Amino acid sequence: MEKDARPSWDSPVQFLLACVSYAVGLGNVWRFPYLCQMHGGGGFLIPYLIMLFLEGIPLFYMELAIGQKMRQGSIGAWTAISPYLGGLGLASVVTSLYLCLYYNIINAWSFWYLFHSFQSVLPWAECPINSNRTGPIEECEKATPTQYFFYRETLDISSSIEENGGIHTGQALCLLLAWVMTYLFVIRGVKSTGKVVYFTATFPYVVLVVYLIRGMTLHGAVNGVKYMFTPKMEELANPNTWVNAATQIFFSLGLGFGSLIAFASYNNYHNNFERQAIIVSLINSGTSIFASIVTFAIYGFKATVNYENCLERTRLLLLNAFNIAEDSITMDNVLEWIDKLNATYPEQFTEIAIKLENCDLQSELDNAVEGTGLAFILYSEAIKNMPLSQLWSVLYFFMLLLLGMGSMLGNVTAIITPLQDFKFASRCSSEVFNGLVCLFCLLLGLGFTTTSGNYWFAIFNEYAATFSLLFIVLIEVITVSYIYGIKRFEKDIEDMLGHSPNWYWKIMWAGTSPILLIVIFIFYIVNYIQGGTPTYQAWNKELGKSVVTEYPVFGQVFIGLLIVSAVSCVPLTALYVFCRKRTHGRRQTVSTVSA
Repeated sequence: MEKDARPSWDSPVQFLLACVSYAVGLGNVWRFPYLCQMHGGGGFLIPYLIMLFLEGIPLFYMELAIGQKMRQGSIGAWTAISPYLGGLGLASVVTSLYLCLYYNIINAWSFWYLFHSFQSVLPWAECPINSNRTGPIEECEKATPTQYFFYRETLDISSSIEENGGIHTGQALCLLLAWVMTYLFVIRGVKSTGKVVYFTATFPYVVLVVYLIRGMTLHGAVNGVKYMFTPKMEELANPNTWVNAATQIFFSLGLGFGSLIAFASYNNYHNNFERQAIIVSLINSGTSIFASIVTFAIYGFKATVNYENCLERTRLLLLNAFNIAEDSITMDNVLEWIDKLNATYPEQFTEIAIKLENCDLQSELDNAVEGTGLAFILYSEAIKNMPLSQLWSVLYFFMLLLLGMGSMLGNVTAIITPLQDFKFASRCSSEVFNGLVCLFCLLLGLGFTTTSGNYWFAIFNEYAATFSLLFIVLIEVITVSYIYGIKRFEKDIEDMLGHSPNWYWKIMWAGTSPILLIVIFIFYIVNYIQGGTPTYQAWNKELGKSVVTEYPVFGQVFIGLLIVSAVSCVPLTALYVFCRKRTHGRRQTVSTVSA
């Protein structure tokens, strides 16, 4: 009766859109373009697509099958397979909790930028005037207006993780708004989420198409797109390229968080999840490539503008230093004039050589920017140079907000669904219980709105999920293949779909995917050990830039606890179940003897 009373999606399309909205997120817009640039443009697509078929799609299929068969959240599903594996679901819940805490602060930043986009002059377009009104603020001049706005206005960042100046009120209010929106989206569970995904899953594509059309018409956009698709084939011999391709597929699809299991648990028992797994995986990867074209078009525009500004500064310097006619030197021949003047007036040229910049378009394109830098600094800098910059800013940050909110639906569902399977949660209405979960996350997340909050954000972003998710999915695929059994799993799928999975799926689950996961897992551990003391980027106000700084002892201890906290749920739960069964067995023996 409980299974029959379980809520369900109104249609398979709702489920499909929910998976798309969850899987297609911020990582498609900033993480994939960064990796594509770092590992040789088009050359990175080769290992990326190979890993999609060897790892991504099979594991995505597996999690959907488990959720649809068991019709429970991650904790209940793995407990049903084996009581000793309940900790696997608990580990997924803990990891999803960590993700929710720091992921929604990105949505808060998106709200912040969106609200500031309605000003007549974008606040990151130029440096503000200092308190004496004698000129621009010195910190902004040393950095750039876009960097200053992000680090000083948005974050009000401290100089290190050890310094904390309290909560940034504006960011706290934006975070509150982000959690209120999240709560409204999940207030009635799958019934409200199913309605929201029609918008969160589709509208970002409208914005991306608009941005693609606009981006490709920008001056220098072609330079960026050419850069993206010009392969550096030597990168194929770099093991890091293959590992990063595998991990990008892994995290982009959202494996291991329990979200896919939770979503699939609301499906009709005979829903065709096999076709949906393939469709969502291909849409996700296609979106990454499509978004990268948009990103590299914008990136090419920015790099070209920077390059031409450098040439213009050099041109003016040469004109003033050598009293040359204004129309003699153009941006097209300025580099030729440098060689000519150096050969003709070597002594005079030596005096100004120290002032000359190295203007190189390739160097501008090579300057990779990762994560929040790409999403909030690089895009902001490109947007400010566009005509109607406010319009493009509103569109971009609204799209970013929808992508983030779409992923949050899956992240929160991964927490709520397993907990609602327990009796203590069923005593509350879904509105009350879901509200309590969101309130709990909001209160913990306020720590990220302090002046040192961005450093804690960096810790969570780098260490909260990577190790634990690799461990979780590795145990998942080993459990399905060798504990639950491939043949038994095959029969379950046949019962749901009317046909058994073909040889491709079984080979991936039993051999290829586990081996790849073990290799990546070992590679991650070795890299972590060899990396030495963990470091972070601390903002230096005097220099106007970030500097590499080692984490203090308390930061390193916290990183260690963060890494093992989710993973430890698996052995600790297994140990608890073992001790409980043993104690129960002894009690039964004593009762039998007494009788």
